[in-house]
Amino acid sequence: MRPGRGRPTKIVCVGRNYAAHARELGNDVPERPLLFLKPSSAIISNGESIVLPLDSQQVEHEAEIGLVIGQRVRNVSEAEAMAAVSGYVPLNDVTARDLQRLDVQFTRAKSFDTFCPMGELTPQWKVTQWRELEIVCRVNGTERQHGRASDMVFGFPALITYISRIMTLEPGDVIATGTPEGVGQLLPGDVVEAEIPGCGAVLNPVVAQEDEERW
Repeated sequence: MRPGRGRPTKIVCVGRNYAAHARELGNDVPERPLLFLKPSSAIISNGESIVLPLDSQQVEHEAEIGLVIGQRVRNVSEAEAMAAVSGYVPLNDVTARDLQRLDVQFTRAKSFDTFCPMGELTPQWKVTQWRELEIVCRVNGTERQHGRASDMVFGFPALITYISRIMTLEPGDVIATGTPEGVGQLLPGDVVEAEIPGCGAVLNPVVAQEDEERW
């Protein structure tokens, strides 16, 4: 089930928000949140297939904690930011890494249909403290990623405040808060799972795109 009613107006993603992940890709830790967008057309639910596009030879998983916005906010302070969060979803920011390197900017690499598996919402009131949240990624049952919200470069209130000063956040919008180290390639036949322990998981099989004419 997708968060909110219908699709979010936007999925705001945060890049390199774990220092170890930035290092594994040979990047510096940013001085301010590095933002990019994924289209809502990329969203799939638990059990639906991630489709590997013909245009990429290196599609990778990026398990993340997703924040779902519950009320319209703009220019919100850090002290008030968490009041705008309705809950949390496990999310997989699937990425065509070779296209990301080729294009430099992120849009094409992040935006293919099926590139945003998203689990069901866990209401914020069920979570004692956001800093205690963790994110785990498994491929075929083997753990590849494990990160904690407390290890993020920019915490949840800081992200919400920073983003809301740029764009209005609407109910149902999702903030993907960054992925820990351990990203890796997905192959046809794999089953990938992104889990927020205590808040559910999203599990998706991986399939190759049928042989068809490229765009």
